[in-house]
Amino acid sequence: MSTLPPRAGRQCHNAVNLLHSTIYFSPDLGREFGEIGIDDPTTVYIAARAAALGAVGPGTVTAAFYNFSHDLVARHVPAVWSTASPQAVLDARLRAADATLRRLLGEETIASAELAEAAGLALRATEACTRHARPLYAAHADLPIPEEPHLAYWHAGTLLREHRGDGHLAALLRADLDPLEALVSHSATGKGMNPHWLLTTRGWEQDDWAAAEERLRGRGLLDGAGDLTEAGVTLRAELEEATDRMDRAPYQHLGAEGVARLTELGRGFLMTAAAAGAYPDGLTGRG
Repeated sequence: MSTLPPRAGRQCHNAVNLLHSTIYFSPDLGREFGEIGIDDPTTVYIAARAAALGAVGPGTVTAAFYNFSHDLVARHVPAVWSTASPQAVLDARLRAADATLRRLLGEETIASAELAEAAGLALRATEACTRHARPLYAAHADLPIPEEPHLAYWHAGTLLREHRGDGHLAALLRADLDPLEALVSHSATGKGMNPHWLLTTRGWEQDDWAAAEERLRGRGLLDGAGDLTEAGVTLRAELEEATDRMDRAPYQHLGAEGVARLTELGRGFLMTAAAAGAYPDGLTGRG
């Protein structure tokens, strides 16, 4: 097993995860969920991510998602499971992933040796993921691997996303950042979702956001203009480094050559998807 270059695992994860996440902005997801009776966009997102956990209540979902308002989650869970079972939701999600990837990448890429190679590499990386203290990853790890390469790649992306995400939540707790403080500080880096999008999708009010900003100022992490201070920049860097440490096993298992190749392939697919309009305008940045 070769030594990985610094941040190689993070870069690989980003390439794979960003293609995985296209489903959450895809009209195909709304269409497939509409077919099973789920029309509200917030319900669609919550059910799509939570279904692998089973017919759980709002407390479990809030804990696993971390930065969503519990009041928002409770308006949709467990009621959604009376409309469609978790298995029906998972089936609809996979159909949406199939339609989304075919539309964004094109049939030639879907049938390519490169996509099959990427699926094999990503699945190999997941062999070293661990279940303990990672509820969303563990739930998804119990799902069957789809046979078609593009869906196997998407499934592996789900596993790698949730594995890193579960570890990131542990890092946020260690840094003593509550759900909104985590969102505000990440948005202040300029690399996260913009505040308007976060407030709209996570169920918080502007007053909640302003209160979190004030708490961060009190800790010396945010300045009067809403930018990260030097201490805030350091904290966010430490958060990502801690997440890297907790997420290093899959990429060490894959090895430096495999990680480099998966990153190369993943970035190529991602560029194709982005050029096909995979993401809405104004999604990231400070707003």
